[in-house]
Amino acid sequence: MKILFDVILPVFIIIGFGYLVAWRKMFTEVAVDGLMRFAQNFAVPVLLFTNVARLDLSKDVNIGMWVAFYAGAFLSYFIGWGIARSYLKRSPEDAVAIGFCCLFSNSLLLGIPIMERAYGHEALAGNVAIIAIHSPLLYTFGITMMEVTRAKGQSLRIGQIAMRALRGVLHTPLILGILSGAVMNALLSAGLVLPEGFWAAADMMARAALPAALFGLGGVLYRYRPEGDSTAIALCCLCSLVIHPVTTYALGLFFKLPTEAMRSAVITASMAPGVNAYLFAAIYNSAKRVAASTVLVSTALSMLTIWFWISVLP
Repeated sequence: MKILFDVILPVFIIIGFGYLVAWRKMFTEVAVDGLMRFAQNFAVPVLLFTNVARLDLSKDVNIGMWVAFYAGAFLSYFIGWGIARSYLKRSPEDAVAIGFCCLFSNSLLLGIPIMERAYGHEALAGNVAIIAIHSPLLYTFGITMMEVTRAKGQSLRIGQIAMRALRGVLHTPLILGILSGAVMNALLSAGLVLPEGFWAAADMMARAALPAALFGLGGVLYRYRPEGDSTAIALCCLCSLVIHPVTTYALGLFFKLPTEAMRSAVITASMAPGVNAYLFAAIYNSAKRVAASTVLVSTALSMLTIWFWISVLP
């Protein structure tokens, strides 16, 4: 119970506070959108920039950790996609959107604050290594699958699909923050020294990211009331909250991951799908109701699954 109250609950209290003030109309939808725009377009990219720039690639990047995490993610996608098509009889586009809900963990807005509260700031290196390729890899995969699906047997222009996927990824501020951090990491490794004032300003901006994003996330979740499609919602919750972390944990044991890498991989895998899962569905106008409800329901349920994994892991 101490883990629940001391580690997990504070994060969800901030989300709940944002939900409450949006519900009571004390914070308008316009204000929520503005706050989330600040967080996702500016503060969070700066947070990613500073963490990736300072990442020790030789120590913090573990190939086994990546394989364990992303094998679980893609397994969850194909289970969700396959059941949505074969059993739920959803359209091909809906199946891809549902699979994306199963695939995409809220690795940043939930994963980082939970991990930091549970194990300290120094334990975030593995999370940052996962996040560094999370959005680029999964967005590229999701966009590619949707574009191929929408082609519906027509002659595929592989180059056109690849360019559309690449363009969608590179226009995302979070990706720009990661890529800028990677460039800075290389420059720092080559001997570049920046004034302390630069890092002080970047750190000030980064510290605003998570509280603002969590509060705004609560306001966004208020819009996504659960309605209909209960089987599809349950499928997404099962894949994202159970199959993904269980697969990651099993592969982590197989690869004999160090304690720090195992924590980062499994805790991140146990996160609910983020709002990006809904945004992906909205872009393609596919399974929007399932995605919106899944984000809300799975975020609430993740309190229990996160509690379980923090209790199980050493």
